[in-house]
Amino acid sequence: MTTEARGLHTHVLTSLGLAITAGAYPPGSVLRTDELAQRFDVSRTVVREVVRVLESMHLVESRRRVGVTVRPAEQWNVYDPQVIRWRLAGADRPRQLRSLTVLRSAIEPVAAGLAARLATPAQCADLTEQALGMVATSRGRRLEAYLVHDVAFHRIVLNASGNEMFARLGDVVAEVLAGRTHHQVMFPDPDPAAVTLHVRVAEAIRERDAEKAERLTREIAVGALQELDVLAP
Repeated sequence: MTTEARGLHTHVLTSLGLAITAGAYPPGSVLRTDELAQRFDVSRTVVREVVRVLESMHLVESRRRVGVTVRPAEQWNVYDPQVIRWRLAGADRPRQLRSLTVLRSAIEPVAAGLAARLATPAQCADLTEQALGMVATSRGRRLEAYLVHDVAFHRIVLNASGNEMFARLGDVVAEVLAGRTHHQVMFPDPDPAAVTLHVRVAEAIRERDAEKAERLTREIAVGALQELDVLAP
């Protein structure tokens, strides 16, 4: 695929993904390839490639002699990072953020406890480095720089758990954190208490204190939910 074709593919995919997840095309709506090609001024090949991606996300299904049909929301692959990104861009953002944050609160404390038992010395060092990076970027409205360290921190915890299912949630957590930042569901500077908790989690994992790591990570999750009560009620 050429650079131009890739750009067209991305444009059409993003436009349709945002529209479907926002409810512009209710379940049962039929999208016709020829009409989409004309609307976006692209080839039918580009449209077919986009439809294949949307099908892999379970947003649509192709039916012979019917067209491309939008599937009900309960059938969507809600763990797909792009689906998460599109849903967070829509009007249903507060509910999505809360749902995803509750998921994190169920998974990450357990992952932190496992990481305290299983993390390698290199992972412990990386975790401390990212926690200190969060401290360094937590003032002066540097949310984008803070986000880089925040995402890396949580990925390390999930990977260090030794559980491949937890590790695969790294992209999900990254989209949640990025969505909060990019859609201004964050204070101008991160909560100092939350930043300190991340440092303490890194210390607990390094010290092999599983109970403490789990408890502190649960405090982070509770704080995140409380922030949503204020910023995205």
